[in-house]
Amino acid sequence: MIEDMLDKTAEKILALDEASLTALWDKYKVRIEQVGRSREWEKSVIIFFIINAVRAKNHLFNEYVLQEQREYREKKPEKKPPSPRKPNLRIIK
Repeated sequence: MIEDMLDKTAEKILALDEASLTALWDKYKVRIEQVGRSREWEKSVIIFFIINAVRAKNHLFNEYVLQEQREYREKKPEKKPPSPRKPNLRIIK
């Protein structure tokens, strides 16, 4: 039951735009720095870490893609321009 709820929550979070979340980062950072016993403060902490989780996930994914591209370039044989052939010419006198 709890795992299903977490799975659905993760699906909803993955649908959020990182840029929009990043725009909220400062707001929630300020809120969590003002430690309190309120439910609002607790939710602010969770939201702040969700934003960081999405940013970290995207950073890891981007690093993975870059690494794959580097490996592909290293394995890919470089295309060499065709070597010029000697023209098939004969001297005629």
